[in-house]
Amino acid sequence: MDEHTILIVEDDSTVRELLKYRLGKHYDVFTATNGEEALDEIEETIPDLIISDIMMPKMDGFALQSSLQTDKNTRIIPFIFLTARADEEARQQGQRKGVDDYITKPFDMQTLLSRVERLLERVDMFQTQLDAQLGKDFSNRLLPDSAPEVDGYAVDFYSEARRQGGGDLFDWTETDRGTYFLTIGDVMGKGLRAKFYAFSFLSYVRGTLNTLLEESTSPATLMTKLNDMLLNDEVLEDTFATFLLLHWDPSAHTLTYANAGHCRPVLVSPDGPEVLEHSDLILGLEEEAEFSEVSLDLPPETALMAYTDGLMEQHTQAGDMLGEEGVRDLTAEAYGHDAPLHTLLDDALAQSPSDQFEDDILVVWLQRTGA
Repeated sequence: MDEHTILIVEDDSTVRELLKYRLGKHYDVFTATNGEEALDEIEETIPDLIISDIMMPKMDGFALQSSLQTDKNTRIIPFIFLTARADEEARQQGQRKGVDDYITKPFDMQTLLSRVERLLERVDMFQTQLDAQLGKDFSNRLLPDSAPEVDGYAVDFYSEARRQGGGDLFDWTETDRGTYFLTIGDVMGKGLRAKFYAFSFLSYVRGTLNTLLEESTSPATLMTKLNDMLLNDEVLEDTFATFLLLHWDPSAHTLTYANAGHCRPVLVSPDGPEVLEHSDLILGLEEEAEFSEVSLDLPPETALMAYTDGLMEQHTQAGDMLGEEGVRDLTAEAYGHDAPLHTLLDDALAQSPSDQFEDDILVVWLQRTGA
């Protein structure tokens, strides 16, 4: 059965049940006997398409269609008039009111099904275009315009969304002490819902950081506040997120980080790669969860590569996922190249049967370039 919903508004029980039976083979169908009853039904469920008689008691089809036109949430619902009125005046009145189609009783069922399918295809096309535009807008808001520029360091990032994408986010902020906070996260879910929650979550992170920096620069302290917010905020209370928060001090050449269930970063140097073991519980799961932090020294030529799970879950030619070990090896192979981040991504695709990433990905590369 198609996932589309259709509302049939018809006072003749025989016609109503016939339409419900035939259309119900392909769509989710619910019915009303007049315009007033239809408005009550629409308050509960907004259909993808309405098929309505014109001549009905209490509220006729024209009045129903006019009422829907006054509400921004219902005015774009495709509308088919199905009526015994064959006169041209009724047809023209329907066209003036923006009715999408007009079928006269007695009708050919196959013709009706064909027109329903055509209108729903148009609905799908419009929704796809809308989702793509919204997804692009949210994606732009989940990423900074550029990376930090700091003498003695190179910072680069790359993000790519599949379809409408998911909830990958990256941001950075500079403190008044000349240090930086880098935030990397993945809000659970796919598509626009995940992007919406990621955008809301990132907005809260930005606000919390600005407030917290007056008291502390501890990633673990901030992580605790974020966890409390996800559990108590009415909008975000059912949201779960993996999150990596790094406090970077370029003058001291240190990184202090807290990890809430996120993919474990890779630290790579001339001595080889190392997966950073530390990770706590993901955000939004448990009240009063405790988070800890780890401090790292950054000797010359040391790099940190952080990423979201889309990279780790990319399939290889053998049919396996890259996994954490594969990501570690790719990081080691990319280290030393002029553009290590893009070398890593190219090598990942070279090992894959696909020429593109299967899921949305985000990769951040931070490297100390000299003494």
